[in-house]
Amino acid sequence: MKKTWFSVGQILLTLIVVVAAAFVLWKLVGYYMFAPWTRDGHVRADVIQVAPDISGLITSVDVVDNQQVKQGQVLFVIDQARYTLALRQAQATAQQRRATLDQARREDTRNRKLGDLVAAEVSEESRSRVEAGEAALADANVAIDTAKLNLQRATIMSPVDGYLNDRAPRVGEFVAAGRAVVAVVDMHSFRVDGYFEETKLGGIDIGQPVDITVMGEPTVLRGHVQSIVAAIEDRDRTQGSNLLPNVNPAFSWVRLAQRIPVRVALDEVPPDFRMIAGRTATVSVRDLSPASKKHPAMTATGAVDASAASASAASVRAASSAQPASAAVNPGASQ
Repeated sequence: MKKTWFSVGQILLTLIVVVAAAFVLWKLVGYYMFAPWTRDGHVRADVIQVAPDISGLITSVDVVDNQQVKQGQVLFVIDQARYTLALRQAQATAQQRRATLDQARREDTRNRKLGDLVAAEVSEESRSRVEAGEAALADANVAIDTAKLNLQRATIMSPVDGYLNDRAPRVGEFVAAGRAVVAVVDMHSFRVDGYFEETKLGGIDIGQPVDITVMGEPTVLRGHVQSIVAAIEDRDRTQGSNLLPNVNPAFSWVRLAQRIPVRVALDEVPPDFRMIAGRTATVSVRDLSPASKKHPAMTATGAVDASAASASAASVRAASSAQPASAAVNPGASQ
């Protein structure tokens, strides 16, 4: 009898273990296969490449590597001597053409007063010289404005609030017009891009709250889904020489799910958090009940409410501006 009860207990214990293991396996499969989360996330920011509009030697640099800068702050200055001379030359040319125009106007006025005593052809020529002189003076004034603009743009300023890359320009370097010299990371554009498998997109909606864990940081950041990309590259299709689609004829029976970029806007960032573009993050979309599927900052039409969005952006800017200058952004990581 005792042996029978022992056998029944073993069977029940085995069934309990099997049921528990099946439950755990079912939860793991559901979490890893279908839950809307990914470890493939990265902190991103807009990187503005600052390129001078004119060429020349750098005469002064007012910033250092990895420095935090404000919008409109002077970064460096290009040698202004050549552009100062160009402005003086343009002003001298304008003065000469103004004198020529005044002489043409006096002749035209004198011919008009003489009336029929002056041939019509001479009157037309004098009037033509006035019009030509006015056009030449207008051209000289444009040259003056251009010279002033070049002289003004010899001073290069930061276009946004942010951080320099890890190499500021040096005095004595020659910079060419249109060629980037320094990069500034916009401190108000930090966000997180999560690359979700396409099988998990069913659990992601615009406005859903998101938990973000940046590698090496114990603090969990809060955000919400801002947008989902509308298209990704089709690697199995190219365009042939005759503009017809060229589809790869090989098909693998083992197909990996595509990764779909999902942009996450940051709502809460602690003041002491080191925000660096390019850092790795785990992005988890919080599951909401059907009644509260939309984010509080979303209106009935699905658009982000302006007040909630501005409040979120203000919190991010306040958190970012409170960072020390040592919390520099890695320039190699971009957007």
